[in-house]
Amino acid sequence: MVNCFYFGLLHGFGFAGALANIGLPQQDIPWALAFFNIGVEIGQIAFVLVVLAFIKLLSYKKNCPVLIKKIPAYAIGGVASFWLIERVVGFWMQKLINRV
Repeated sequence: MVNCFYFGLLHGFGFAGALANIGLPQQDIPWALAFFNIGVEIGQIAFVLVVLAFIKLLSYKKNCPVLIKKIPAYAIGGVASFWLIERVVGFWMQKLINRV
């Protein structure tokens, strides 16, 4: 739990620095960070609610195969894996480009 806090704090400082670099006035940065985080949380909650509704809908089907009930979990894992790989490759490619 503490590690998550520090990671979030570090990530927030990085985002705040990026906002300052693009010219956002210093007094507007806390509001921009707050509303960005609120928007992210609302998006995550909406996504979870859609997935839970889909799972609930599948639970009403008595003869629904177990594999179909696992689709949401596999879809979430697949998208998360794609994003992770995309970002790691992008990070390392940027490091290689900066060396040249």
